[in-house]
Amino acid sequence: MTEKVEKIPEPNLQTPPELFNGVERFKLESNGVRGTMREEFRDHAKDDLGEAAEALAKSHGIYLEYNRAKTGREKDWMYMVRFTIPGGGAFTREQYRVFDEQAEKHAKNPQGEASLRVTTRQNIQFHWVKKPSVLPLIQAIASTGYSTMNGCGDNFRNVMACPLSKFSTVFNGNEWAHKTGLYFRLPAEPYIEIFGVDPSYLRTPEDRFEYAPNLLNRKFKVAFSAVHQDETTGQWRNDNCVELRTNEIGIAPIIEFRNPRTGKVERFMVYIGGGQGEKNGKPTFAALGEPFGVFTEENLLKGLHAIVQVHSDWGDRQNRHWARMKYVVWKQGIPWYQERVREHGVEFDKPIVGFDPGPREMHHGWMKQPSNGLLAFGCYIENGRLIDGPNGRLKTMVRSVMEKYGGPGGVELITTPNQDVMFTNILPAAKEELEADLRSFGWGQRNGKSYSPLRLLSGACVGLPTCRLSYTESEEFEPELIDQLDAMGYGDMTESIGITGCERQCFRPATKTIGLVGQGPDMYEIKLGGSEDASTQGHALVDGDRWYLRQIPRPQVANVIAALFDVYKANCSDGESMGQYHRRVGMKGIVEYLKQHPTVGPLMEKTKDAPFVPENQHF
Repeated sequence: MTEKVEKIPEPNLQTPPELFNGVERFKLESNGVRGTMREEFRDHAKDDLGEAAEALAKSHGIYLEYNRAKTGREKDWMYMVRFTIPGGGAFTREQYRVFDEQAEKHAKNPQGEASLRVTTRQNIQFHWVKKPSVLPLIQAIASTGYSTMNGCGDNFRNVMACPLSKFSTVFNGNEWAHKTGLYFRLPAEPYIEIFGVDPSYLRTPEDRFEYAPNLLNRKFKVAFSAVHQDETTGQWRNDNCVELRTNEIGIAPIIEFRNPRTGKVERFMVYIGGGQGEKNGKPTFAALGEPFGVFTEENLLKGLHAIVQVHSDWGDRQNRHWARMKYVVWKQGIPWYQERVREHGVEFDKPIVGFDPGPREMHHGWMKQPSNGLLAFGCYIENGRLIDGPNGRLKTMVRSVMEKYGGPGGVELITTPNQDVMFTNILPAAKEELEADLRSFGWGQRNGKSYSPLRLLSGACVGLPTCRLSYTESEEFEPELIDQLDAMGYGDMTESIGITGCERQCFRPATKTIGLVGQGPDMYEIKLGGSEDASTQGHALVDGDRWYLRQIPRPQVANVIAALFDVYKANCSDGESMGQYHRRVGMKGIVEYLKQHPTVGPLMEKTKDAPFVPENQHF
């Protein structure tokens, strides 16, 4: 019998229990996501975990990893421990001091360097953690009020929000992120038992989402965007720094007016069905969320509950590569999903046609906080890695700023959706002194030169050597690539490059101008058609049934990008972004140009069968 070759996604909706995959069975048999983790994390004679414990540990924010730079049969096991930070914080001086001190104790790389890692979901990760350090690390951080609950796994993940919205006079997205995150958080009792956490640090709220015994089908991501007012002109603008449509649910505040300068937010535009992860060898796709409806503030949390419940009931529990919500939306459609949510008794209006969530604001530099007149400073951190290195003692810098300025009622710290940090509540009189302090640690320069616009807009996921899923380097490759492009004269490009080590696409590269996705050791697939405002979805370079530039050798990546920059600069219309240009000329036009390029042309000779792309996403 010939094995069936899958050409399009075929999610098994409302999967019958007899077809549940192995992870679903692990969850069902786990006694409330407990399993054998309490015993296994205390067994230091064994460095790794059993298969079931490894799968369950993700819902408690822990990934079993090993040092990918080491070869041999014996793996150098370690852990990535991810703390959920709703809306990015904020951190007081005392809270941040605990994070920094725990990194010194438990998160040192083989060179003896401690670091913290800010992520694109505003989490904070500890890498290189050995098994005996897992419990004391989690117990210590619990004293700050933060935990690893929902850090990974098949549940609601860290809820994102614009960091500047915490100081908005019309919509505090940070507050909503905390509220929503608490409502959808897993019960605290198993976590307390497994990791020996002081129960006074955590509580299980009475009003909360009731997870099924096997939790959700897959990860579930939510983000709140923002609205800001220009202090000089009084004009309001939407801000999509969170890239809300890349999430299962994206929520945008709708600004309404009593008069042109006095706004209010009482309704929300909701999108559903986004998600960037794909799976090699399977017909999967990345997608932006589709307009779903407009919810009042009163009905918003009820609506989120119903949307999540519909996915829990209907989503695929047999095929994990089709288990995310985007496949339910793709298969059943938005009208069907709307009806299911209404069956839960939730009222909402039709989505607003043409609603624009706004650009991806980076929040770099100085900003005024509307609610109190104090200042915030967005501090670029390349790839979110807070470490003391040759291009800045960034870890020491952040700790020093918090110690100096972060006393009672003083400066607080918020992580951003672009892996940076924001110092908030700064007195205007301290502005110049704080800038000087940052520069004294080497911040603001790389290799003796100021950060270029291209560098400030680009970034990468962690990749090798610490990510078990990664095929190649990303965080370690991105600075090198931008160095090359800066030297070639492209540093002033106000476009973005996103790099991930595998097709899970944690940095969301396909929503950037140019996306690079690891496809093997020192090999990168290119994705085009994304845009700087995250309003369009990028895809693999496909013309007809052929897929081009799936595995660009690392030494050639800069040359490919340079060729794309050159043709864009020579042929774009006034005010046309590179993503808009790519969509105007289409994949066929890009392919024809690259085939004729003297440097890139030879790379275009190797092709592969085109991957699946939904009809509504072709360009």
